[in-house]
Amino acid sequence: MKKIEAIIRKSKFEDVKDQLHLIGINFFSYWDVTGIGNEKQGHVYRGITYSTCDIQRSYISIVVNQKEVSTTITAILNAAYTGEVGDGKIFVSNIENAFRIRTKETGKESLL
Repeated sequence: MKKIEAIIRKSKFEDVKDQLHLIGINFFSYWDVTGIGNEKQGHVYRGITYSTCDIQRSYISIVVNQKEVSTTITAILNAAYTGEVGDGKIFVSNIENAFRIRTKETGKESLL
């Protein structure tokens, strides 16, 4: 099992959610988060400089079976892409085990 965590633009969240549903990923967690990005300059609007270092993003956390990792990552990459700085990041890590509390199932069966 793998945990896929993605930090994406808030404006792309609905697109990513729809793509995940299309490939059969119907359970995941998400949060609205604020982060600091690589952009160092502020934006000027009507003569006032606004800081753009604090960036509003959506954070998505998904646990999938090994066979679903590639399709899940591809769905996120395609749906979250704009080609501009700040499209986000995806992280993949190992999950040792999972448990479904209601049925006491473990491992892959707990994700179904």
